[in-house]
Amino acid sequence: MAKQQSFITFTGKLGQQIGYERNGKYFLRSAPTIVRQTIATRNAARRFGTASRKSRLIRHACYHELNVRCDSSHINRLNSLLIGATNDHTAITGFRFNQHTGIGRFLAIAPTLSRQEELHIPAQEISQYGRFDTLEIKAIAVRIDFDTRRVTGSDAVVTTIHTGKPFGGLTIPLFVPGEGTLILTLQVRGMRKDGPSCDQRYIAADIIAVRPPKTIKRFKTHTHPQRLSKRLQTASGATPAHRSQAIVQLE
Repeated sequence: MAKQQSFITFTGKLGQQIGYERNGKYFLRSAPTIVRQTIATRNAARRFGTASRKSRLIRHACYHELNVRCDSSHINRLNSLLIGATNDHTAITGFRFNQHTGIGRFLAIAPTLSRQEELHIPAQEISQYGRFDTLEIKAIAVRIDFDTRRVTGSDAVVTTIHTGKPFGGLTIPLFVPGEGTLILTLQVRGMRKDGPSCDQRYIAADIIAVRPPKTIKRFKTHTHPQRLSKRLQTASGATPAHRSQAIVQLE
C-alpha cells in the first residue's frame, strides 16, 4: 500500500487507484483487474436486483398519489423487506413511507381489507390533536403484476373524519382492475382550517394490506389410449371402440 502525501487526499476509486482512510491516515491501493464472485455473492446480487426492481414498481405506483414526504431511508427499508421476503410480498404489510409516524397514532383500531376488496375503518374514538379538527383519510390501492413488471390498475379514494366526535365506522369500496398483487396504502393527515399539516408527526402513510393474485386453476389433458382401454376393460369386460379418449385431470 502507498501513503498519500499530497495536501489533497481522497477516498474511493480514481482511475485504477483506490483511496482509503485508516486511523486518520490516507493510503492508496490498486484496483483489482478481475473480480471473482462466489456462488453465494452471485445469488445475493441476484436477490438484491430482484428486490430493487419490485421496490421501484411499488414506490412509483404510489408516489403520484402520496402527499407524504417520505423519509430518506424508505427505499433501503423497503428493499430490505423484499430481499428477506423472497416471493412473499405480504411481508411488506405494515411498511411506513414515513417511519416517524404510523397510522396507529390516529386510528387506535386498525382498518381492514375485506375479501370483496372493501376498506373497512371500524367505529372508534378519534382523538383531537392540537389545532387539527379533521383527519384526511386517503386509500391508495394499486395492482402490480410482478411477472411482467407492470402496474395493471389503481384507485384512490379520499374522505375526512372529524376529530373529537363519535365515529361510527366507514366502508370504502375499491375498484382496481387488472391482474396481479393488490397493495393497499392508507394515508392519514391532520387537517387545519388553513390546510394540511406539514409536520411529519401528523402525517402517516402505511401499507396496510397486500393481497396476492388469485390462483388460476389449470386443466391438463393427458391422452393414454392403452391405459384407458385397460381401465374400461376391467370395468365392463369389453374392449372400447374408441381408444383415443382423453382423461382430463385437475391440477
